[in-house]
Amino acid sequence: MMKISALEAQSLPATAKPAERKPMPASLPPVDAAAEPSAKVALSPTAANMRAPAIDGSFDTAKVERISQAIRDGKFQVNAEAIADKLIANAAELLARRPN
Repeated sequence: MMKISALEAQSLPATAKPAERKPMPASLPPVDAAAEPSAKVALSPTAANMRAPAIDGSFDTAKVERISQAIRDGKFQVNAEAIADKLIANAAELLARRPN
Protein backbone atom coordinates (compact mmCIF):
# COMPACT_ATOMS: atom_id res chain seq x y z
CA MET A 1 0.00 0.00 0.00
CA MET A 2 1.35 3.42 -0.91
CA LYS A 3 1.51 6.19 1.62
CA ILE A 4 1.49 9.85 0.72
CA SER A 5 3.64 12.00 2.94
CA ALA A 6 2.40 15.37 4.16
CA LEU A 7 4.83 17.12 1.81
CA GLU A 8 3.53 15.18 -1.22
CA ALA A 9 -0.07 15.78 -0.18
CA GLN A 10 0.53 19.55 -0.10
CA SER A 11 1.75 19.51 -3.71
CA LEU A 12 -1.33 17.67 -5.00
CA PRO A 13 -3.87 19.89 -6.81
CA ALA A 14 -7.05 20.59 -4.89
CA THR A 15 -10.22 19.38 -6.56
CA ALA A 16 -12.80 21.98 -7.50
CA LYS A 17 -15.68 22.40 -5.13
CA PRO A 18 -19.13 21.79 -6.66
CA ALA A 19 -19.89 25.53 -6.78
CA GLU A 20 -16.59 26.19 -8.62
CA ARG A 21 -17.14 23.62 -11.36
CA LYS A 22 -17.82 24.97 -14.83
CA PRO A 23 -21.16 24.02 -16.41
CA MET A 24 -21.20 21.89 -19.54
CA PRO A 25 -21.07 24.00 -22.71
CA ALA A 26 -24.45 24.48 -24.37
CA SER A 27 -22.85 23.86 -27.77
CA LEU A 28 -22.78 20.08 -27.34
CA PRO A 29 -25.07 18.25 -29.77
CA PRO A 30 -28.17 16.60 -28.28
CA VAL A 31 -28.00 12.89 -27.57
CA ASP A 32 -30.09 10.86 -30.00
CA ALA A 33 -31.53 7.80 -28.25
CA ALA A 34 -32.07 6.12 -31.63
CA ALA A 35 -28.44 6.61 -32.74
CA GLU A 36 -26.48 3.59 -33.89
CA PRO A 37 -24.23 2.28 -31.09
CA SER A 38 -20.54 2.81 -31.75
CA ALA A 39 -19.37 -0.33 -29.95
CA LYS A 40 -20.55 -3.90 -29.72
CA VAL A 41 -20.19 -5.72 -26.40
CA ALA A 42 -20.34 -9.50 -25.99
CA LEU A 43 -20.52 -11.07 -22.56
CA SER A 44 -18.83 -14.35 -21.79
CA PRO A 45 -21.20 -17.17 -20.78
CA THR A 46 -20.01 -16.77 -17.18
CA ALA A 47 -20.80 -13.05 -17.17
CA ALA A 48 -24.13 -13.64 -18.88
CA ASN A 49 -25.06 -16.18 -16.20
CA MET A 50 -24.16 -13.70 -13.47
CA ARG A 51 -26.32 -11.05 -15.10
CA ALA A 52 -29.40 -13.23 -15.35
CA PRO A 53 -31.34 -13.94 -12.16
CA ALA A 54 -31.28 -17.50 -10.90
CA ILE A 55 -34.38 -19.18 -12.31
CA ASP A 56 -34.25 -22.17 -10.02
CA GLY A 57 -33.79 -20.12 -6.85
CA SER A 58 -30.25 -21.44 -6.38
CA PHE A 59 -29.14 -18.42 -4.36
CA ASP A 60 -27.69 -19.93 -1.21
CA THR A 61 -28.51 -17.52 1.61
CA ALA A 62 -26.87 -19.76 4.22
CA LYS A 63 -23.61 -19.82 2.26
CA VAL A 64 -23.62 -16.04 1.96
CA GLU A 65 -24.15 -15.74 5.70
CA ARG A 66 -21.29 -18.21 6.43
CA ILE A 67 -18.93 -16.24 4.22
CA SER A 68 -20.06 -12.93 5.70
CA GLN A 69 -19.49 -14.25 9.22
CA ALA A 70 -16.04 -15.57 8.28
CA ILE A 71 -15.12 -12.13 6.89
CA ARG A 72 -16.38 -10.41 10.05
CA ASP A 73 -14.39 -12.84 12.21
CA GLY A 74 -11.25 -12.37 10.11
CA LYS A 75 -11.20 -16.08 9.23
CA PHE A 76 -12.08 -15.84 5.52
CA GLN A 77 -9.26 -17.14 3.34
CA VAL A 78 -8.95 -16.35 -0.36
CA ASN A 79 -8.01 -19.29 -2.59
CA ALA A 80 -5.66 -17.42 -4.94
CA GLU A 81 -5.03 -20.55 -7.04
CA ALA A 82 -8.75 -21.02 -7.77
CA ILE A 83 -9.13 -17.34 -8.65
CA ALA A 84 -6.11 -17.49 -10.97
CA ASP A 85 -7.44 -20.63 -12.66
CA LYS A 86 -10.81 -18.96 -13.32
CA LEU A 87 -9.18 -15.77 -14.61
CA ILE A 88 -7.04 -17.80 -17.02
CA ALA A 89 -10.07 -19.80 -18.18
CA ASN A 90 -12.08 -16.60 -18.77
CA ALA A 91 -9.18 -14.99 -20.66
CA ALA A 92 -8.76 -18.11 -22.81
CA GLU A 93 -12.49 -18.09 -23.56
CA LEU A 94 -12.37 -14.43 -24.59
CA LEU A 95 -9.29 -14.95 -26.77
CA ALA A 96 -10.89 -17.98 -28.47
CA ARG A 97 -13.91 -15.85 -29.48
CA ARG A 98 -11.79 -12.97 -30.76
CA PRO A 99 -11.97 -12.49 -34.55
CA ASN A 100 -8.70 -12.90 -36.40
